Amino acid sequence: MATAQKVFEYTVRDHGGKVSKGRIEATSQAAVVNRLRTMGVAPLAVTEISTSGLNSEIKIPGFSDRVALKDLAIFARQFATMINSGLSILRSLTILAEQTENKTLAGIVTQVRGDVEAGTALSAALGKHPQVFPPLMINMIRAGEVGGFLDGVLLSVAENFESEVKLRGKVKSAMTYPVVVFIIAILAVVGMLLFIVPIFAKMFSDLGGELPWPTQILVTMSQAMKIGGPVLVVALFLGSIWWTKNRHKQKVRNVVDPMKLRMPIFGKLFQKIAVARFSRNFGTMIHSGVPILQALSIVGATSGNVVIERATDDIQDAVRSGEAITSPLSKHSVFPPMVTQMMAVGEDTGALDAMLGKIADFYDQEVEATTDALTSLIEPLMIAVLGGIIGSMIIALYMPIFNIFNLIK
Repeated sequence: MATAQKVFEYTVRDHGGKVSKGRIEATSQAAVVNRLRTMGVAPLAVTEISTSGLNSEIKIPGFSDRVALKDLAIFARQFATMINSGLSILRSLTILAEQTENKTLAGIVTQVRGDVEAGTALSAALGKHPQVFPPLMINMIRAGEVGGFLDGVLLSVAENFESEVKLRGKVKSAMTYPVVVFIIAILAVVGMLLFIVPIFAKMFSDLGGELPWPTQILVTMSQAMKIGGPVLVVALFLGSIWWTKNRHKQKVRNVVDPMKLRMPIFGKLFQKIAVARFSRNFGTMIHSGVPILQALSIVGATSGNVVIERATDDIQDAVRSGEAITSPLSKHSVFPPMVTQMMAVGEDTGALDAMLGKIADFYDQEVEATTDALTSLIEPLMIAVLGGIIGSMIIALYMPIFNIFNLIK
């Protein structure tokens, strides 16, 4: 069982005689003193700080303790720069723990540094935190440790994560406008059904007479919304909680992931994203010296789609039996013929990692072009749908007013 980390406040004097203060996490006061001495400063005082009561930070589960992929990309880039500049792993981890903005990541880096200081390999220390450091990063660092090119591996990890962050950003930015318009449309419809339609319905009932069928439908929907609205909100809330807890389970993925690829408009986009992620991760790991079978098991799990994962399982079986890597790819429609042919050429020429990088770059551009095209298509459609819904509701509300003078007479 890992020793709990504590927070200490320290006062130190550097070589120039300057006194400074700070805070650091460690397992004991002695560990803090040793760490400060390795940093080239003389510790004057080390005091443990209580983290209970008013001094403790408020943490919201799922938000304050989350380490994003962007944080890992920055961490890997800075780590690689320090190692390449000649700093030791311990000194680099100490600096990273102090300057990392994400408090959760800073605490975990401090724990990793403590494990490395105790004699644990860097990859093994990172492997103790699988919820933060993905298997791709851990295995690449292990390969870098064995091969003696840790700085190059960390740069590859940083570039991989940065490309993934850029890809996700493109998709999110393209989908933001349609999602916002869709939410506004739902709120507008719900607001009219709950607040505006009942006023008109009361006025029509006071005047008497028979309402046109579009108005009757609208009034019925308004009455149903008063009863079913709270139930719908609770159902959506419970559904979101269930989805958050179960979306990564194999049974759910076996149903949802193939459906994503078969969607009429977004299916091609999901396919290109999955192929780009597979190619980038596979190429990066091969370039970093990770064994092919081990790399395949990792890229399958990190592809984000169970269809790709099944394909990598077939590739593993083929490689174990002595076949070429690309021979089973043609059996899976998720991989376009161009990908299969380019990988075959890369395998024949001994430049599979470079070819996979080109495939990833190509599909990154395809994803960007597809998202731009979808945005251009969805924007006018969403505006037309929103205008049509609101306009139809307004027409249905004002249709009885055309007969209002007859009812008054």
